[in-house]
Amino acid sequence: MIELRLLFELEAEVASVVSIGVTPQGETRLVQILGGTFSGPELRGKLLPGGADWQQVRNDRTLEIRAKYLLETDRGEHIQVQSEGLRAAAPEVLDRLERGEMPEPREYYFRTALRFSTAAPRLLRLNDVLGVSYGRRAPRAVMLSFFEVL
Repeated sequence: MIELRLLFELEAEVASVVSIGVTPQGETRLVQILGGTFSGPELRGKLLPGGADWQQVRNDRTLEIRAKYLLETDRGEHIQVQSEGLRAAAPEVLDRLERGEMPEPREYYFRTALRFSTAAPRLLRLNDVLGVSYGRRAPRAVMLSFFEVL
C-alpha cells in the first residue's frame, strides 16, 4: 500500500502565459515563475524567480506540464524541483479557468510527479524521494501541495 506524507504547500506567482504557437504536438506554451513561498512541517522558505513551466496543450485541451524551479529554505539551502504532470478537465471548467475563474479543485485534475535535487547535508534524503502533488490554479498564481511517497 502506498502512503503519502505532506512535505509542504507552495504558492507560486506566475507570469502570463506565452504561446509559442501550434506545433505538430499541439500548442506549446511557457509560464515563467516569478517567485513565491512554501511551508510545511519540516521545510519552509521561498520559491526563487527564474523557473518555468513548459506546457503542451493537447487537442482535448489537456495540459502536459514540465516544470523546473529552485527553492531556497529559510536556512539558505537550495532544492531543485523537476515536475511532470497533467491538468485536465471538462471543457466548461477549462473555459472558466481561461476566464480567470477559480473552479473548485475537485472539478479538475491537476497532478504532478516530482523529483528533488539538493547538496544541502540536512536535506540529502530528498535526492531519493519520489513526490507527487496536486494543484490549484488562480489567475496569477499556482498553489501546490507536495507529498512524499513513502
